[in-house]
Amino acid sequence: RFASFDESALTGESVPVERQQNETIAAGCLRVDRLVQLEVMSEPGKSAIDRILHLIEEAEERRAPIERFLDRFSRIYTPVIIVLSLGVVLVPPLLLGAAWQPWIYKGLTLLLIGCPCALVISTPAAITSGLAAAARRGALIKGGAVLESLGSVRTMAFDKTGTLTEGKPQVTAILPLAAMDEEQLLATAAAIEQGSSHPLAKAIISAAAQRQLTLPLANDQRALAGSGVEAEVSGRLLTISSPSRLPDGMLKAERGRTEELENAGNTVVVLHDGQQMLGLIALRDTLRADARAALDEIRALGIHAVMLTGDNPRAAAAIAGELDIDYRAGLLPEDKVTAISQLNQQQPVAMVGDGINDAPAMKAATVGIAMGGGSDVALETADAALTHNRLNALAAMIRLSRATHANIRQN
Repeated sequence: RFASFDESALTGESVPVERQQNETIAAGCLRVDRLVQLEVMSEPGKSAIDRILHLIEEAEERRAPIERFLDRFSRIYTPVIIVLSLGVVLVPPLLLGAAWQPWIYKGLTLLLIGCPCALVISTPAAITSGLAAAARRGALIKGGAVLESLGSVRTMAFDKTGTLTEGKPQVTAILPLAAMDEEQLLATAAAIEQGSSHPLAKAIISAAAQRQLTLPLANDQRALAGSGVEAEVSGRLLTISSPSRLPDGMLKAERGRTEELENAGNTVVVLHDGQQMLGLIALRDTLRADARAALDEIRALGIHAVMLTGDNPRAAAAIAGELDIDYRAGLLPEDKVTAISQLNQQQPVAMVGDGINDAPAMKAATVGIAMGGGSDVALETADAALTHNRLNALAAMIRLSRATHANIRQN
């Protein structure tokens, strides 16, 4: 009656979500722990993926093309100068009978002095230099119009999973019970989880490997659909499951500690033998190492930061609290587009993301910026990309854009 689905492609939820029988599952989710049979409910062209593509197309249509002032100026000014110079060459000799050579010389002089070559060439030269400098800093910017727009950004919206965070759960707390120590608890849990492709299982196995623990022998490993995994270790049948799947009354003594961990944005799993709890392991998607410093740099430039995520409010609140950033949680792709459109009405907005669920919002923003390790759809949709996945390149891009504008104005 239960099955777990990886919904990160659509919602950004970093941990697989349990769905019960007869619940609606969005197209694009990945089944994690058991074979399921699904009935297609949406009409052709109206699935979740189709809706995302439509949102990208609509956002593209709403964006007005950015035309450079000097391009418009030169399209009028240059022909006028050419016509005037031609008039200086032709009118005196033809109408007044003047000598040709002096007036040809004067016409060419007017053309040379009045031609806006230096004025017009100075703009693409500055833009090209700015784009090259950005590339050296690990940021690929798709053209001068994007570089120009970056300087006007006053709000920067971030996806959470894979952008502000690593996108991979990690063990954050190990709480042994029933006379077990931390290493015994972690080693036993890793032994039970061996061979599993579940993100939480991989995190537990990785944590045990980092500590170089020797794992006990686990036999008869078996996934419990929608519940957890069990195996026989040292002659005991042990199970790892969610606290909500424990037998009645077993969690009572540790309910407060479990809720405290969950309120901090952790996902908690329990090791038990069916009679008593042997320990708790908390896991959470962790912040990128440079996230705090990058946000501080962005704020120093007078830019407001906000987090838009499809993850659950509890996990979003924990990450937002660490970063001291405003947030909106539980957003579907269309909700992110709505949020970006509302922010765009107030001041220019840049959207930073990495997944297909971020692509419509990135296209709706003044500037869309993709993480270099993000999905192909996000990279294709974005106006700029961070090739090294370093968030501190964002402030460098803004500073570079503003410096390029200053050079153009001086020119």
